[in-house]
Amino acid sequence: MDLQNCPKCDALYVKNKFRDVCEKCWKEEEAAYDTVAKYMRKRENRAATVLQVVEATGVQEELILKFIRAGRFQLTQFPNFGYPCDKCGAVIREGRICASCAEELIADLRTVQKEDQRKKEIADRQATFYTHRE
Repeated sequence: MDLQNCPKCDALYVKNKFRDVCEKCWKEEEAAYDTVAKYMRKRENRAATVLQVVEATGVQEELILKFIRAGRFQLTQFPNFGYPCDKCGAVIREGRICASCAEELIADLRTVQKEDQRKKEIADRQATFYTHRE
């Protein structure tokens, strides 16, 4: 058991893999989810952006993004729903970083690997072996 303070109201609660807030705040989040889900079920609202949903429902953007990241909305049904890339903030629909940032990270990793390989080759060339003759 992991006893923690609720990040919203500071009440003590037992954190688990299903809840990251206390019971009271969880119920408030579920009510907010129901509000957003009800709004999004209407055909005319399915193309709404997150900001439009915030304005229409009064639910905080941060909470809507939490629902999206948790997979509580099928993004295939909502073409304008997304959340920010963890690195640059661009709107994405899956993963934690956008394709551009992923490519940048891969390029950086390749650079580090090449540098490590170059250092190893230099060290191998400089290795001198001595033998003892009698």
